Amino acid sequence: MKSTQSPPSLTSGSVLAHMIRLSIPASMGMVFNTLYNLTDIWFAGYLGDDALAGLSIAGSVFFLLLSIGLGIQAGASAMIAPEVGRGAVKDAVKGGTSPVKYWINNVTGMAIGFSVLSFLLGAFTARSLVVLLGAEPHVEPLAMEYLWVTLAGSIGFMLSFGAAGALMALGDTKSNRNALAIGFFANFALNPLFTFGLGLGVTGIALATVIIKIATAFYLLRVLAKRLDIRIRPAFDWSRWQALLKQVLPASFNTLTIVLGGFITVALIGQFGSHHVAGYTVGLRLEQLLLLPALGLNSAVMAIAGQNLGAGNSARVAETYQKSLVIGLAMALFSIPIMYFLSPLMMSFFTDTDAIKNTGVTYLRIDALAFYAYVVLFQSVAVLQAMRKPMLPMYLGIARQLVIPAIINYVLIVLWDYPMVSMFYTIVIVVVISSVIAHFYTKREISRLPQAGALD
Repeated sequence: MKSTQSPPSLTSGSVLAHMIRLSIPASMGMVFNTLYNLTDIWFAGYLGDDALAGLSIAGSVFFLLLSIGLGIQAGASAMIAPEVGRGAVKDAVKGGTSPVKYWINNVTGMAIGFSVLSFLLGAFTARSLVVLLGAEPHVEPLAMEYLWVTLAGSIGFMLSFGAAGALMALGDTKSNRNALAIGFFANFALNPLFTFGLGLGVTGIALATVIIKIATAFYLLRVLAKRLDIRIRPAFDWSRWQALLKQVLPASFNTLTIVLGGFITVALIGQFGSHHVAGYTVGLRLEQLLLLPALGLNSAVMAIAGQNLGAGNSARVAETYQKSLVIGLAMALFSIPIMYFLSPLMMSFFTDTDAIKNTGVTYLRIDALAFYAYVVLFQSVAVLQAMRKPMLPMYLGIARQLVIPAIINYVLIVLWDYPMVSMFYTIVIVVVISSVIAHFYTKREISRLPQAGALD
């Protein structure tokens, strides 16, 4: 097998140029992923309100079970990027390929293992979770119809996450972008074919997703194998699995806290009526769309910091973090006015109902105060994960998403009868404080890095 391209070294050259080269494809990939999910929702809407409700609930449950996949992606990047950096220092990519190969094989083995675990967990808990999230008796079968198919094909999701993380560590975010772009267009073609042409309904939407994700996994693994001139074989080396799990589990739990925190927030806003829940949900989706470039930057920072850690270039790790904050500030200066001044226009694309529109506009205008804090938090977490220090992000996630908002908002809303808007200010305050803590902790950890062999 011939290597088509050597892994690009991120240990030399302009840090800013590397950030731009990596973050733009990563951000575009996230846009295509968002469009992919909207396509599923769009076609489900044509099946009726019950199908749309079932798909929405099933999607939330499946994301809970797949949070481990995002952890595998972060863990793969954290373990592989430093090895690539060490190889770049020795000016011999081939010399650094062997440990990279072992990590990739174990990431692949772990992805397979967790796909089986996800299926088993889903088989025993999915129906209870669907009911817990409010599925009515006529909606529950539709949600389970979607879940059984996607759970059976979870191996495609897990392998895709693992391969994407490995490619990101090598400095390649274009391959995953290409896969997500092709997946979006394929989904747009397969959904009507399976859903209406073959009359499969909700099962057709799920089947299209499973087929596309399995194809994506094969594509990304093939790119990875050709790039490094290796054959990928799933491995189950317990010592390497232990090291991986120390990165994977905290990152996964951090993702899980975001989902659970969202459930808590929606439940509390629900005290004021379903229109307010709808307004908050739409506003949140619009904000997430504006944050996609920052999340793309997050992927670039993790790869660059990881490779330079392995190379012992602690000064470039510090430079990467500092420049990510400057780029993030530029993003904030662009996005904050949009959130404040254009929020009424953006909300009007989704609804004509005043209550929904006003809630979304209010949320966007208040949470604009925390936009840069989100960026700082994202980049701090990226650097800490690259340094294989994922515990603070997990603890902050528990505090920021679950414990503090649940306690404060329960007191404000349920006990003291404060207005709904107080919840939005609570979100801002908690995010800002979390970002300050993350920033200074990250700077301290960077300052403690040795000049060479940071992870030896």
